[in-house]
Amino acid sequence: MAEELPAAVSRVIEATNAGDSAAFVDAFTEDGFVDDWGRIFTGPVEIGRWNEAENIGVHARFRVQEVSVDGDTVTARLAVSGGGFNGPSTFAFEVDGDRVRSMRITG
Repeated sequence: MAEELPAAVSRVIEATNAGDSAAFVDAFTEDGFVDDWGRIFTGPVEIGRWNEAENIGVHARFRVQEVSVDGDTVTARLAVSGGGFNGPSTFAFEVDGDRVRSMRITG
C-alpha cells in the first residue's frame, strides 16, 4: 500500500468488517454524511439506516487495495464483498480529526 490508512478511515473499515454498527456510526462526525453514488445520508440516524440497508446489514466486508492521502482527503480503492454489492469501488473520505466527515462512494 502506497500510504498509511489514517485512523479515522481505519475505524470505518474495521467497524464494517467486525459487523459493529454502533462503532461504524460513531466513526463519523455528528454532521457527517455518506454519499452512496449520489444518495446522501446525513447525521447518525440516516447513516445508521444506510448502514443497516447497504453495509453491515448485508454483511459487507472491505479489503483495502490502494490508498492515497491529500491533506484531509483519503481516497481508497476497496474490494467490497458480502450480501450486497460485490466488487471494487473507490471511496473518498474527508477526515476531521479522529472521525470521518464524509464518505463518498463512486466507481
